[in-house]
Amino acid sequence: MRLVLAAALLASAAVPALAAPVHSYGALALSPAGDKLASIESGGGIHGKIVVRSVKDGRILATIDPCVTCSYSGLTFGPGGSLAWLQRDRAAGTMTLEVGEGKSSRAIAVVKGVAQTPRFSPDGKRIALLVTIGAAKESGATQPGVRQVGEIGEKSDEQRIAVFDLSGKTVSDVSPLSPADRYIYEYDWTPDGRGFVATTALGNGDNNWWVATLDAVDATTGAVRTIARPKTQLNFPRISPDGKTVAYIGGLMSDFGPVGGDIWTVPFAGGEPVNATKGDKATVTSFTWTRGGIRETRLMGANAQVATFAPGKGTQVAWEQPVSFGAGDGRVAFSSDGSVLATVVQDFEHAPAIYAGPRGAVRKITADNDGVAPVVKATSITWKNDGYDVQGWLIGPRVTPAGKAPMIVNVHGGPSSASGPSFASADSPNAEYVNAGYYVFYPNPRGSYGQGEAFTAANKRDFGGGDLRDILTGVDAVEKVAPIDDERLGLTGGSYGGFMAMWANTQTNRFKAIVAGAGLSNWISYYGTNGIDQWMIPFFGKSAYDDPEAYTKVSAITYIKKARTPTFIYVGERDIEVPPTQSIEYWHALKELGVPTTLMIYPDEGHGIRQPEHILDLKKRVFAWWAKYLGK
Repeated sequence: MRLVLAAALLASAAVPALAAPVHSYGALALSPAGDKLASIESGGGIHGKIVVRSVKDGRILATIDPCVTCSYSGLTFGPGGSLAWLQRDRAAGTMTLEVGEGKSSRAIAVVKGVAQTPRFSPDGKRIALLVTIGAAKESGATQPGVRQVGEIGEKSDEQRIAVFDLSGKTVSDVSPLSPADRYIYEYDWTPDGRGFVATTALGNGDNNWWVATLDAVDATTGAVRTIARPKTQLNFPRISPDGKTVAYIGGLMSDFGPVGGDIWTVPFAGGEPVNATKGDKATVTSFTWTRGGIRETRLMGANAQVATFAPGKGTQVAWEQPVSFGAGDGRVAFSSDGSVLATVVQDFEHAPAIYAGPRGAVRKITADNDGVAPVVKATSITWKNDGYDVQGWLIGPRVTPAGKAPMIVNVHGGPSSASGPSFASADSPNAEYVNAGYYVFYPNPRGSYGQGEAFTAANKRDFGGGDLRDILTGVDAVEKVAPIDDERLGLTGGSYGGFMAMWANTQTNRFKAIVAGAGLSNWISYYGTNGIDQWMIPFFGKSAYDDPEAYTKVSAITYIKKARTPTFIYVGERDIEVPPTQSIEYWHALKELGVPTTLMIYPDEGHGIRQPEHILDLKKRVFAWWAKYLGK
């Protein structure tokens, strides 16, 4: 599991008065012809607008902003070049599906609830949309859950497919097409426009993604036919241009959002899926099945890659850089024939920019952030442990300090995920840490993406075992190349990273201060109280009731009397993924044992801290904790 944070929440340092605002690009989409792109752009935290640009030179062709009080999402181009998007009016509780060209647009549907992922039919005459009518909460388990009062578990929001005729009037009473008892996670039109391929599950959508099936949905009747029941988690269902084969990313995934695995294929008519990239030492993070073949993005160690893949012929890497692709999602947009691509590129030292062009001649086409200076220095660190090649990122000052400095080790959530490059603007957590005199180390231990599926699966039934050894060995590797004071090491993380922080306190005294966000302290009690228990079965093999020993032996509470390190704990009151009871249990144990500890439960927050006043409070508390126990 990963902890979603809305903004910087680590150290609080002064922001340079003349620091240039960072221009952001979100939800990037590329036209089928590959001649124009669209993204949601903003600078300095102002209201985001839809900007359409020329792929050739980045020139702005149109700026679209029909609702200055709305937020935009879901940009997508139709076969003829029309652009569709969603605009959300939170005050009205609606999301409007708009389609237009240039500055003119019209409303296709007004959804009373939440919606996402609009997609044009192949002939451009209809558009589909995932809708949750009258949603009680935002989509996704990281969002704050509804309060657990009354009769529990008797109602859940189903996300369903709705289809709209573009030649009709605006629809205000939306009637979804797919069945009422089935949650649709992702989908793709079939080439003939008669249906969809989708990942779906019956019942509660937050919990059942881990057991979702690959299905076909009829675009007229909504009838569902199962194509396959994969043995792995799956994402990105896509169908071949001839309509005969379905491909998807399958692998060991601990969250719906962070995608990683191999490419699997199965006949659209049904059958047994085949792993088409078995044994690959990279992690596939997204792909598109274009008329020119499969185009994929991958993570291999520190590097993001764009590649062409053909079943039976292997992978050809076209572009590789130690950067992050996409606007926070690691994805790349392709033209319909796969010859042109566009994406957002950034790393720790370079602010986001749009890169676009033919696959062999991709170049930077925006200059909005050219005046934003780097604040930190980032270094990819690699090391070996237990026969594995492991990678991580060290963030530090651009000028090496004279003496030794403290370091914060930040463990990512998941565990199926990876810490990757994200620009360290002047007010980002990384810059704030560095300005305050700390180094920051982001290890990607076994269980992470970037080294292939065997590496991702290497911590099954071994949480806190080999991955903690990888982290400690990584700290050793960092200390060989940077002036780190081993007596002033801090450890932090959220979600699974929060578990690692709690667990490490019972396994080593190397860290002098710990901050645990939404951590798991007792896998047995967690199993019976969280809202996503299905995610644990692929990692443990059985439920906590069938194999309690496997859960007990990796629980921090089992070894709590060994804990000595001062620990600050925080969690959201309405966290579905990791209920606050896990933090309370750990805090109670530390208090009884006399270990310095503080617990903050933030009201109305889910699996992450989003409200500005809570973010500010958390930043102050975390920074004060480090200062007290690490001497800064």
